[in-house]
Amino acid sequence: MVGMLERTIAGLQRNNMAGYFVHNRQELMALLSGLMEKGQTVGCGDSVTLEELGVFDFLRKGDYIFYDKYVPGLTSEDKRRLYIQNFAADTFITGTNAVTTDGKLFNIDGNGSRVAPMIYGPRQVIVVVGTNKITEDVESAIQRVRQIAAPMDAKRLKKETPCTKLNRCVDCRHPQRICNDFVLITGQFVKDRIKVIIIDMEIGY
Repeated sequence: MVGMLERTIAGLQRNNMAGYFVHNRQELMALLSGLMEKGQTVGCGDSVTLEELGVFDFLRKGDYIFYDKYVPGLTSEDKRRLYIQNFAADTFITGTNAVTTDGKLFNIDGNGSRVAPMIYGPRQVIVVVGTNKITEDVESAIQRVRQIAAPMDAKRLKKETPCTKLNRCVDCRHPQRICNDFVLITGQFVKDRIKVIIIDMEIGY
């Protein structure tokens, strides 16, 4: 695993993205505090990893203007306004479906609200990812996301797509399909705009 981590971080750096490694939640929170200035605006993408690590609670309690999409009672229009605000945020924080050892990020999204600000808008994008999401190459990243992550996420979202029953992707055309945007980020024009933090645990999916 050490060799894989070193290759992944080196790959990210070659692609103009910063790579970090932390051992636990405490180190993660300390690093986030150093990367985000007090008072700045922070948007977020939907992420089981961030939820399980307590990052959203960290942002709510911290000295940040947090565009919190998880406030109870938000309408679809309220969420849309938050999604638009994310483009102008100082920091956008999210998970990722897979990171390859040559430093590429692969994601599948339902409506694009997570991947769009990763690509453009926020001055800084912080990606938090567990070691279980490191793959050797893009092909294995796509395989992992389509056959493992997407079916699990569809179940979490209580969709009625075939994958929730079959536990695998069949490239359906169901109206509730969440696999609509396939996005591969291979580099950045602005150096270190995207910062990838790898945490030493299997978390999220």
